[in-house]
Amino acid sequence: MSRVDLTPVAKPPTARPQGELRRFIQRFAEDRVALVGFGLLVLIILVAVLAPVIAPQNPYDLGKVDIMDSRQPPGVKAGDGFTMWLGSDGVGRDLVSGILYGLRISLMVGVISGVLAATLGLFLGLTAAYMGGRVETLIMRIVDLQLSLPSVLVALILVALLGKGVDKIILALVVVQWAYYARTVRGSALVERRKEYVEAARSLGLSHARTVFKHILPNCLAPVIVIATVQTAHAISLEATLSFLGVGLPQTEPSLGVLIANGFQYMLSGKYWISFFPGLALLLTIVAINLVGDRLRDVLNPRLEK
Repeated sequence: MSRVDLTPVAKPPTARPQGELRRFIQRFAEDRVALVGFGLLVLIILVAVLAPVIAPQNPYDLGKVDIMDSRQPPGVKAGDGFTMWLGSDGVGRDLVSGILYGLRISLMVGVISGVLAATLGLFLGLTAAYMGGRVETLIMRIVDLQLSLPSVLVALILVALLGKGVDKIILALVVVQWAYYARTVRGSALVERRKEYVEAARSLGLSHARTVFKHILPNCLAPVIVIATVQTAHAISLEATLSFLGVGLPQTEPSLGVLIANGFQYMLSGKYWISFFPGLALLLTIVAINLVGDRLRDVLNPRLEK
């Protein structure tokens, strides 16, 4: 009789979270354009967070408003002694300080509205996919109605009804954005619901909530992350649009949209800097977020990579 080899067979090493994270970073870093966008986005976030420390002036302080120093060109000395490297706006505020604080508002509005919209969209999308039937039909008809309307028009109507303010804009943006998340999550969850592990979880008697949030939800997060970056950039641009139209933030809060609107009437008189530099900051922020989002889409879905 042949001898039986009782030597234990070594199990293949399982992938650790650190290894997965390292591979993710390596694949993300292969695109130099995405790295530039990521570095620019990190820089924008840092200067926005540190605005109270590095800004030469507090643009919220009404005591700093000086009509005599309004519309000063870049490089002029202010009354307080510091140099206005980008000039002053229509009410005499330092434009560098206004842009730094405006970035804080833009990023805050984009992130908070994105998180709230993603949470609502995830819940409704998962509910529609898992429950099916009339519940799915009702939710998806609301989604179709929401997506059929222009987002700017819906936001304009909501802000006009609710009034001005950061909280009002965030609420309006949540209403505008949640349908994108719901439709995407519902499509991914429908695919996952038909797989064997979901049937196994049901046969083991797991609750519906545990099956959805522990087994289906983690496999639907990849497209949500990509959509979150796109929608954050969209929310920032939409907030600037509403403020530019005069229905967003009040004139006392120097958001990027308000700064652009303040200088629009002076463009034809040659005072371009009042609108140009805030518009450039808005453009760079949106481009940086989109570059990062495009690379995340390729990394999270290898079939899209070249």
